[in-house]
Amino acid sequence: MDTTAPLPRTEPPLAADETTMLTSWLDYHRATLALKCADLTDDQLRQHPVTPSSLSLLGLVRHLAEVEHYWFQMVLHGVDSTGLYWTEQDPDTDFNGVATADPATDFRTWRAEIERADRAIAGLPLETVGKTLRDGAEVTLRWILVHMIEEYARHNGHADLLREAVDGRTGE
Repeated sequence: MDTTAPLPRTEPPLAADETTMLTSWLDYHRATLALKCADLTDDQLRQHPVTPSSLSLLGLVRHLAEVEHYWFQMVLHGVDSTGLYWTEQDPDTDFNGVATADPATDFRTWRAEIERADRAIAGLPLETVGKTLRDGAEVTLRWILVHMIEEYARHNGHADLLREAVDGRTGE
């Protein structure tokens, strides 16, 4: 399986319960990122086409894998972990380490974190409070889902610009 192939992208429902609405929008934005990365070479995924920014499409994939891991595993479920790419020497290794990164491995990691996140929230009420505080405050699953939608939406805007700069492709 091509690890950079798009995820199935389904329009979120126009009417649904809150959990379905939030998870549908998150899935939509996850699939949008995969679509923005589809059909590119490893070198194109690693490119930093918008100078002086260190952003690349692969860096966004690595960052969002890190974000999925952080919010759903570490904050929601209290998993003791240092993260996937983060180091004390370079907290931005998700973006800065793409030159030698293997895109296939990073896409597998990202997709595995999505699957772990989906399992982590299955059946939980939106009022579920995370086991790890965020800046001293309790965080609910509802807040995490809304934040994740915002995180993906913001970075998908970056992905739009990066993809256009890499090969001229625009659109959804």
